[in-house]
Amino acid sequence: MKVGILGGGQLARMIALAGYPLGIRFIFLDPSIGACATTLGSHLRGDYHDETLLADLAKRADVVTYEFENVPAKVAEFLTSNTQVYPSPKALAVAQDRLVEKDFLNELGIPTAPYEAVGNFDSLHAAMEKIGYPAILKTRTQGYDGKGQSILKSVTDLKSAWQKLEGLAAIVEGFVKFSREVSIIAVRSVSGELAFYPLSENVHKGGILRVSESRENDPMQAKAEDYATRLMIALDYVGVLALELFEVDGELIANEFAPRVHNSGHWTIEGAETSQFENHLRAILDLPLGSTAAVGYAAMVNFIGGKPENEEVLKIPNAHLHLYAKAARKGRKIAHATIHTKTLAELEPLKKRLIALANESDDS
Repeated sequence: MKVGILGGGQLARMIALAGYPLGIRFIFLDPSIGACATTLGSHLRGDYHDETLLADLAKRADVVTYEFENVPAKVAEFLTSNTQVYPSPKALAVAQDRLVEKDFLNELGIPTAPYEAVGNFDSLHAAMEKIGYPAILKTRTQGYDGKGQSILKSVTDLKSAWQKLEGLAAIVEGFVKFSREVSIIAVRSVSGELAFYPLSENVHKGGILRVSESRENDPMQAKAEDYATRLMIALDYVGVLALELFEVDGELIANEFAPRVHNSGHWTIEGAETSQFENHLRAILDLPLGSTAAVGYAAMVNFIGGKPENEEVLKIPNAHLHLYAKAARKGRKIAHATIHTKTLAELEPLKKRLIALANESDDS
């Protein structure tokens, strides 16, 4: 069985590492000569729009998936005429445009922060009269890890924030006073089998995820599963999906969803019976889904821009280091580590040690 992956970064790498024990082999389409996943399979190097390469990928792969949501939806549509592509191009198209995404979520009865589309500077002024301050101005497309965003604290911020967009279509979102950020990792197979991991409680800094911790038996679990189910059924979704949420006064407000395996689910590699990466492969190949039950307690810490010495991480009991074979660069995720313990009391001090190491080496 061969799986084609659009993209050759760390998520593709971890999908491949999960697939090798199952006898699955991989073909990566990525324009970069140094894409970190490509040592684990065949590498078709070239532009995502290259129809010759896409046709070759479709011919050689039994099914095609992707590791990031900025793959052009038209590329996925081209591939569907020649092979199976999961998740569907529709899921890509919805997730790629923040305005379309917010409208779609609201149509499903999933609440979001207040928002307004912005097409020019005058409409930004008008939107702020409705939304109020503080707010955040975001590009409708291509933004990730805090990129393409500006915080609006007062009217004096509007001009510089708008100029940064350089004419790109935008959306302005009101701030919500949340008590915490959580996400749910959900998975649905070709046959429609659904499974959900325990909620992840997340901490971001500068728009980049820093820490995720599994939260078994969380009081928000059922509500998060309900929202994720609505989304997956409406999209006829196949594969792993991550829905990011804010908890506000005992309710959940959706931020955005990612149609792929997700950073906040990395703890599942050691902390769940079946990792999100293996279950993504099971789902798109229509194999029975593995158990998503947590195994004890787990947390994940990202290393961004730099990383500690391997030995320092591995000195921490129950620590598991995952290197991405990527060169250090400011703001770049180059590795992560997880802590996995039998009790929550054991987890907390070890997690703090890991966070301290990350902070010392951070160059975000």
